[in-house]
Amino acid sequence: MTLAALRDFVTDLAALVDEGLGEAETLERGSVLLRALVSRDDWLPDEFAQPSPARYQQYLLHCDSAERFSVVSFVWGPGQSTPIHNHTVWGLVGVLRGAEIAERFTAGPDGALTAGGVDHLLPGEIDAVSPRVGDIHRVSNAFDDRVSISIHVYGANIGAVERATFDLQGRPKRFISGYANDRLPNLWDRSASPVAASEPRIEVSVS
Repeated sequence: MTLAALRDFVTDLAALVDEGLGEAETLERGSVLLRALVSRDDWLPDEFAQPSPARYQQYLLHCDSAERFSVVSFVWGPGQSTPIHNHTVWGLVGVLRGAEIAERFTAGPDGALTAGGVDHLLPGEIDAVSPRVGDIHRVSNAFDDRVSISIHVYGANIGAVERATFDLQGRPKRFISGYANDRLPNLWDRSASPVAASEPRIEVSVS
C-alpha cells in the first residue's frame, strides 16, 4: 500500500486549480488526473474503504488549505444509494472498485424533476457534475452483493457545503453532508520510505 499516488494527484490538482482556468477546462484536465488515479487500486487505505450497513460512507481524503477543492472516497455497501441531490459546485467521480449507476435529473419550469440519462460507471471511468453540465443526480451501487468505491473531487470543501436533496416534485430539503471520518491519511510523512522523495513520478499530461 502506498499513498504516493494520492499525494501526486493532490499535488497535480492543486497546480491545476492554481492556473485559474474556467470550469470546462478544469473538468477536462481534472478528469485526466482522476482517471490516472483510479486506474490503479493499490493506494486507498483500508480505513477509508469501510462500508456501513446503515448508509453509504463519505470519507475525506484531502481538503485544500484554502478549501478550493476536496477529495473523498465514497464507499457503497451492497444495494446502497443516495437520495436525489445536487452539489452546487463542479465535481468529478471516478470509480475505483465495483460499479455505480448514476441517474440524472433535470428541473422543469415548475421545479418538478424529470429523469434523464442513466450512466453505468465501471472501474476507471469518470463522470462530471456541476450546475453548468448537470447537477442533480442519484447514485447507486450497481451490485447487491458487494461493495463499490468511487473517488470524488469537488471544487469546494464538499462536506461543509449546504446542498439539497429533492423529491420528484422538486421540493428541496437542505443538508450539509459532513464526513464519516475524523482523521485524514497522512500524505506527507515520507519517513517510512526515505527513498520516496527521490523515486520517479509517473507524469500525466493534461495539456
